[in-house]
Amino acid sequence: MDQMDADAFARLAVELHDAGGMEETVEAVVQFALQAEACSYAGVALVLRGVREIAAVTDPLVAEIYQMQFDLGEGPMLTALTEGVAVQVPEVAAETRWPDWSAKMTKYPIGSVLHAPMWANAQLIGVLSLYKTEPDAFSADDEAIAHILARHASVAVATARNDETMTAAVDARKLVGQAMGILMERFDLDETQAFETLKRYSQEHNVKLRDVAQELIDTRKLRGAGPTPRS
Repeated sequence: MDQMDADAFARLAVELHDAGGMEETVEAVVQFALQAEACSYAGVALVLRGVREIAAVTDPLVAEIYQMQFDLGEGPMLTALTEGVAVQVPEVAAETRWPDWSAKMTKYPIGSVLHAPMWANAQLIGVLSLYKTEPDAFSADDEAIAHILARHASVAVATARNDETMTAAVDARKLVGQAMGILMERFDLDETQAFETLKRYSQEHNVKLRDVAQELIDTRKLRGAGPTPRS
């Protein structure tokens, strides 16, 4: 990697660090990919809690190509996303590994494709996709840079996801604490009794504890509650 590439990745690291959340992070990744790889289009697909998600694209056609592969159950991006391997298609028009995907790709101005898996702590979390209009457009150096970019993106996305999870957990604790306070004041319960009351309603109605707390805060009632919800 030359000094220009090193400087560019240093700037990317700063941008990803400054990104405000998951959406901002993946958007920074795909925009940087356009510059670093001189791509025509770029995208990121993620696997979040077992659910596949189109996280960011630089053009709507990338989202179409992603969704097409989800619907077909085949394609190079899907292979990279499920098997965790880099997948390159040097010439889309001549590709035979995914016949249904190849047939549908004829309507898109895509000549070559490169997908790099995104790993974080030995967990496959997504794939970075790069597209060029010309065939045979990705060199060995391009693939190496794509892997480096994918590693940067993986760390940033994992960090953003953890931050969002921690924020959600803190918010949930605040809601539960507020709901417990309402029960304690209204029914003269102690902290343990108030928490057990919320937990019981959560279990009985198959509703998350956070949602039970939010309902109590919003309505000052618990669904199906009798006159004294004492544990």
